[in-house]
Amino acid sequence: MSRSRTALLAALALVAGASGTAFAVQPADVGPAAVPCTVDYKVQNQWSTGFTAAVTVTNHGAAKSGWTLKWSYAGNQKVTSGWNAKISQSGTGVTVTNESYNGSLATGGSAGFGFQASYSGTNAVPATFTLDGVTCNVDDGSGGGPGPGPDPVGPRVDNPYSGAKVYVNPEWSANAAAEPGGSRIANQPTGVWLDRTAAINGVNGGMGLRDHLDEALEQKGSGELVVQLVIYNLPGRDCSALASNGELKPDEIDKYKTQYIDPIAAILADPKYASLRIVTTVEIDSLPNLVTNAGSRATATPQCDTMLANGNYVKGVGYALNKLGDVPNVYNYVDAGHHGWIGWDDNFGASANVIKQAATAEGATVNDVHGFITNTANYSALKENNFSINDTVNGTSVRQSKWVDWNRYVDELSFAQAFRNQLVSVGFNSGIGMLIDTSRNGWGGSARPAGPGPTTSVDAYVDGGRYDRRIHPGNWCNQSGAGLGERPQANPAAGIDAYVWMKPPGESDGASKQIPNDEGKGFDRMCDPTYTGNSRNGNNPSGALPDAPLSGKWFSAQFQELMRNAYPPLS
Repeated sequence: MSRSRTALLAALALVAGASGTAFAVQPADVGPAAVPCTVDYKVQNQWSTGFTAAVTVTNHGAAKSGWTLKWSYAGNQKVTSGWNAKISQSGTGVTVTNESYNGSLATGGSAGFGFQASYSGTNAVPATFTLDGVTCNVDDGSGGGPGPGPDPVGPRVDNPYSGAKVYVNPEWSANAAAEPGGSRIANQPTGVWLDRTAAINGVNGGMGLRDHLDEALEQKGSGELVVQLVIYNLPGRDCSALASNGELKPDEIDKYKTQYIDPIAAILADPKYASLRIVTTVEIDSLPNLVTNAGSRATATPQCDTMLANGNYVKGVGYALNKLGDVPNVYNYVDAGHHGWIGWDDNFGASANVIKQAATAEGATVNDVHGFITNTANYSALKENNFSINDTVNGTSVRQSKWVDWNRYVDELSFAQAFRNQLVSVGFNSGIGMLIDTSRNGWGGSARPAGPGPTTSVDAYVDGGRYDRRIHPGNWCNQSGAGLGERPQANPAAGIDAYVWMKPPGESDGASKQIPNDEGKGFDRMCDPTYTGNSRNGNNPSGALPDAPLSGKWFSAQFQELMRNAYPPLS
């Protein structure tokens, strides 16, 4: 695949000084042909509660008749007044537009403005500036080269996983290695879940985001390395699944922006980490809920209706894509559900449309999306070899079986490839790639069928041959009989950037009974092995394992079962 993307090099080091000195952001030894714009940001006067700053923006691209400059603060700086430009601020984000008299920026032309702001604590220089959506102070690959700076990287690559190692989370690796037989997979890469604001700095003495990125630099050595982060803290999170509810209330979109996304973006933009390929999985199990579990659907919940009405899923995802996409070495992959959720005609196109809406909200564009991920933390089989959607049994289509239930897809690979095409058709770049989470969809062990089922009926044929041994494809919590799937690998199939273990095997989906906690996580009956179901799983038993801890907590019994039922088998 070929992506038409702006090639970016790492931002050059920011210069910071003590109170009262000048702060500047300037490219070193980079010709104008290589850098689309430069921003010189200087603190002129600073005192304990405020400062004044002068900013000069220089355009090295095509002439402009108007311009907009943006940046975000990592601290609590607030602009209180300004001159020679129109300046507004939302949360930590600052937007500056020209006045009528300084809107023209010729090639090589500059414009200056100033402002006064309040602050407390530290007054760090913004890490990234964008002029009309283009990142300044970095090489765009059009010519010239970077001057001295930390960890220069090349342009964004077509597939970040190609030719790269993937980060092994030491905390997950230690849990895996401590299990009998766990050393066989303890060196596998998994996602790092930032599932609450506290996770950014580390919870209960655990590793925070900077700790993981520092460790990633150690693991990287002289080669390329991918770090996989799960961005997962939307307001009103998981409106149809109580087990994974989060800390933010449905209306707390500003907290999501300023206390969660902005600090993550500031850390990722640190030039220290510019040599890493940072893959973000953006907000799993959110946008498809607006299609399947809200409005007039029989499966609608009041919580999902609220999120549809207030728009905060769409706004939150758009804001995350915009802010994280500004970091040159970040690759955003948006969660796209799984085939057993949005593979039906009523859900397929509608989900692509909602995702497109989010990807063009809050300043985001489709260029902020590198690809999509399916089956995150789910169990859908990668490839069903014993039957296909085109099979018939005694004149009855496989689509009419109870298991398939008129879905157009029977496995995750065919769905991911088809959904990729649908996403392109609604306006995403033709070079987008897909990820498939294979951490728990192997379905091996003694229950794995060796061939097709009997042709006595379409249900016997499908049920006898399907690898996915769940009671119903709507079952999602700590599924009994599941196994590890394909090991993480790059470029496994057409349109697929990688198979990944984004959900760390052995981490629970949710508690099998009510457990008091301070993480906002509720009790979902779908995690209760005695539950007999609801309309979303055809009123079938939940198929969940007993004695499960809270979501994200280590679940030894599940880990052992995943190893026993691994496919390909573990040696």
